[in-house]
Amino acid sequence: MSTSNILQYESTIWATADLLRGSGIKESEWPSYMMPFFALVMIESRLVRMLDELKAEFGEEAWSGIEQQELIELIQDKGQGYNSYIFEQNQTLKDICQNDKSFDIDFEAYLHGFDSETRYLLGVDATEGEKYLDIKGVITKLKAKKVLLGYTKEWSSIDLKPFNNSEITTLEEHIKRRWADISAETAGEQYTPDDVIGLIAEIIAAKIEDSNRLLKIYDCSCGGGNLLFGVEDRIHERSERLTQTFGQDWNDPLYALAKIESRFRLDSKIEHGNTLTDDKFYNDEFDVVIANPPYGVSWKGYEKDIRNDKTQRFQHLPSISDGQLLFMQHLISKLNPNGMGVVVHNGSALFSGDAGSAESNIRKWMLDRDILEAVIQLPTDEFFNTGIYTYLWVLNQRKPVERKDRVMLINASEKFKPLKKSKGAKRKEIDPVSRLEIVETLAQFVDNDYARVFEKEFFYFNKQGIMLTNVDEQGKSFVSHLKEDKASLKLSPLKLENGERTLTEFTITAYDSERFGSLAAAYEQDIKPFVDSLDYKEQPLVVTTDKAMYWFDTDRETLIKEALGKREELGCGKIVVKTTLKKKTKTQPERIEITVELTPDYQKDYEIIPFHRDEVKNKAAIDTFMAKYITKPFEYLENVMGVELNFNKVFYKPEQLRDVAEILGEIAALDDELKELEDLIINL
Repeated sequence: MSTSNILQYESTIWATADLLRGSGIKESEWPSYMMPFFALVMIESRLVRMLDELKAEFGEEAWSGIEQQELIELIQDKGQGYNSYIFEQNQTLKDICQNDKSFDIDFEAYLHGFDSETRYLLGVDATEGEKYLDIKGVITKLKAKKVLLGYTKEWSSIDLKPFNNSEITTLEEHIKRRWADISAETAGEQYTPDDVIGLIAEIIAAKIEDSNRLLKIYDCSCGGGNLLFGVEDRIHERSERLTQTFGQDWNDPLYALAKIESRFRLDSKIEHGNTLTDDKFYNDEFDVVIANPPYGVSWKGYEKDIRNDKTQRFQHLPSISDGQLLFMQHLISKLNPNGMGVVVHNGSALFSGDAGSAESNIRKWMLDRDILEAVIQLPTDEFFNTGIYTYLWVLNQRKPVERKDRVMLINASEKFKPLKKSKGAKRKEIDPVSRLEIVETLAQFVDNDYARVFEKEFFYFNKQGIMLTNVDEQGKSFVSHLKEDKASLKLSPLKLENGERTLTEFTITAYDSERFGSLAAAYEQDIKPFVDSLDYKEQPLVVTTDKAMYWFDTDRETLIKEALGKREELGCGKIVVKTTLKKKTKTQPERIEITVELTPDYQKDYEIIPFHRDEVKNKAAIDTFMAKYITKPFEYLENVMGVELNFNKVFYKPEQLRDVAEILGEIAALDDELKELEDLIINL
């Protein structure tokens, strides 16, 4: 059978939701009603097919002589599940639905006829907290709506027996995509489009060597398994390499679907749980890691476990609002010495976080380890729940010598074909020709019009801290008026004016007790707010002492001192007014003290400067940058190295400006039209 044939069932399966709609069940709840019945149909079709394959294997004559117990043992040895109704009574879901009078009893017996693991995954005997596909809860709700039999009949008419595992997986992917479209709870987390899976598989297949050694493939956030199993199937199409798949997810129904799927594959292990806090494959390493982990999702709910993690997976902890780089670090820790991987991320993984932040340090750690081979920018409108750019990070533990310490950026944002009909937010697909072109570009590892190769240090940068000393028009700073060991000049003010209010008492021991009740209340409600509001640059703030007056001239950006009718420019500086509430002591009463100081105008700043791996050259580059761009006196502060991968910087194309003559021509034409309109109005 072909994929196109099985996809004809997509509309048939989706039509089962019509009965849900008619029963008043909200569209956002449909996936929870459809998942368990879809699982039933998948399981039954595969079990029946397995039975037919066994009959064909034995031959009609030999098969007729098999005892019931021997049959049971044969089927159980397959490890794909068991159902006593199917194998012992030769009854299917469709048969059960024929008799509406005994349906409830038969359906209950049918469900309990499954092996214990299948019942567990379906949620047949679910207790609170162990629901997985929660078919028990769904049945209860459908009974209350009086549509259980009708709904089950709809599903029982879907026969997937003629299709193989890969074809059924493809159908499952398309159905789960529809679920993702309507379910906000799981949006963007469980479905990777088929064309993206194809690209990921092509990248991996191009690097896989023919070998008798088992290829171990791992997805740490496998959801329903569409990415994991989709990649495995495509590898089998291109290689005879034996594979073993491993996946983990903590979404109950999606885990159950992946677990059920895994039983019908040659060698697959799917586990339930939070990968970041409970790695079920703690002692395993893998040849290939793949994932489309959730992004923009907080890890606050399990912050304590992450911070106390003892596995040494997490070199740095990113912002608690987005855990996608936790998954990246986990995946790298799972690679064997020759392993490789492809991981889907959004743009924030490329550039979020300043130099010195955890995000920047994670990127630096990856480049320092030389594990990153390439980053591929995919088109917008490629995923079903978002229109943003997404990126494939290609990891390689065994980069060829010519790729050591080098990283390729591939701008594949234009490598697509528009869909004839949108699927949710998905309006584009990376067609097979584009996929092969991208893979070939990665294989060549040379620059072309949409890809560039860089030494890894290209992505590093210096965030150089400096302390600037601001100066006035004459290039002078108040620092020249300070004694060598002094940071400021303290004044003894007699009066402080800001054009609205005047203070003449600078040690206040009593202050309108009737109005404020206490000195502390006066401090909090009046004096402190007033002093905090003073701005020597925004207000005409004048400080008067017994010898001079001081203020800041905003036009000349300098402090002015006026004494005996003479004005002196002191250089650029600040007037700092502070207020303090002092507690009562043995010698002094409770009081408010107001102080005034003149200080130089210092300003902390940061400059972003390209990085050089050679320490001497890096220092020289910083000095050259400062000499060229910084004109004020400054002192070096800390230098922090940052890392970001900026596609816009590399592939920026300035907008083509229109010809001036063309624009002027359009303006002239508009003027002529306006004149004609004016003439019409005047002549009315």
